[in-house]
Amino acid sequence: MNAAIDQPDRPASVSTTPFLAADVGGTHARVALIQVAQDGGRAVEVLAYRKFACGDFGGLAELLQAFVDDEVQAPVRRCVLACAGQLMGDEVLNDNSAWPIHLPSVRRALALDDLAALNDFEALGYALDNPLACGGRLLCGPDRHVDGPTLVIGPGTGLGAAVRLSGPAGGGVLATEAGQMDFAPHSIREREILAQLVPDGGYLPCERIVSGPGLLTLYRTLCALHGTTPWLATPAAVTAAAMACSDAQATEAMEVFCAALGSFAGSLAMAYMASGGVYLAGGFLDSMFGLLARSDFEERFLHGRSVRAFLSQVPVWVTEHGRQGVLGAARWYLGRGTSAATTPRPAAAGGPAP
Repeated sequence: MNAAIDQPDRPASVSTTPFLAADVGGTHARVALIQVAQDGGRAVEVLAYRKFACGDFGGLAELLQAFVDDEVQAPVRRCVLACAGQLMGDEVLNDNSAWPIHLPSVRRALALDDLAALNDFEALGYALDNPLACGGRLLCGPDRHVDGPTLVIGPGTGLGAAVRLSGPAGGGVLATEAGQMDFAPHSIREREILAQLVPDGGYLPCERIVSGPGLLTLYRTLCALHGTTPWLATPAAVTAAAMACSDAQATEAMEVFCAALGSFAGSLAMAYMASGGVYLAGGFLDSMFGLLARSDFEERFLHGRSVRAFLSQVPVWVTEHGRQGVLGAARWYLGRGTSAATTPRPAAAGGPAP
C-alpha cells in the first residue's frame, strides 16, 4: 500500500522519476522505492518497501541490489541514504554498523547517477513533524502541538537524536551525536552501575545505558551486583522478562533504563528549549509503552531542573517510526538534497569513478 507525506517545494532540477530511499541502522535497513505523487499535491508515494536484517548481507550495496532485484526489476539512478552514525566526507562512521559504508563504492556498485546521504535521525526529524501524522502516543505533558524546536530521540542499536527547528519552507533539522554525551547517574543504584562499568572512573557514553545493547548491559551489571547468574541473552529477552515481571534483575534493568532515558530527554529538551515537543522513536519503545508510562521517566524528565515549569509544558510522544525514516529521507532529498553529502557520477564519459 502506498504511503504519503507532505514535502517542501523541491528544486526543479531534481528528477521526478522513482528513486531509492533507505534508512540504514545498526541492525536493520528499511528500503523503499519512492516517487513524487502525480496528483498535483505536495506528497511522495512509496511504490515498494522492505525491511532487511543488515547481518544477512555482506555490505550495503549488496542489500540495496537485493531490493532492486526483488522489488524494482528496473534500473534506478538516484538514491538517498539515511545512515546511523557520522557522515565524514565519503564515509559513514558508526561503531555499531554491520559493515563500513563508503558512498562512492555504493554508487559505483549500483551504477547510480546520484547518491545523497544524511544522518538517520536527521531524516526522522524531517518526517516526524506532527504526532497525528506519525501515529504518536502521548507519554507525558500536554496533548497539543505547537511551533518550536522539536526533539527526535531513539534508543536502538545506539542512541540517536536530532533537533527540528521551525522556519520558512518547513525549517531545518540539526543532526547530533547526543548519545555520546557522558552518562550522569542520579541515584545510588546508578552510581553503583557506573562504578561497575568504569571502575577506574572516566567516560561512559549515554548510549552504553540508553539503547538496546545498553538494556542488556544494565541487566548483566545488575546480576553482577546481586551476585546472580544472567540467563537472558538479548535485549528483547530482557524486555519480555521485564514486561512479564518474571525476572527481578530484568525488571530493575528496565526501571533504570526508563529513568535514564527520562533524564537524557529532559536534558536535551532543556538545552534546546524544545517547546515543540519530544518524539521517542522506534519499535523498541512502542512495544513497551505501558512500562514506560508507569516508570520514573516523567519524574526524571522534570526532576531537579530550574526550568521545570517549562519542561512540564513540553509534550513527549512515543512513536513507531517504521517507514518514517525513508519518508523523511525522501522529503529531505527532494527539498534539500543537493546541498548535503552527495556523490554525483563523474561528468567525463568513461572516466574512472571517484
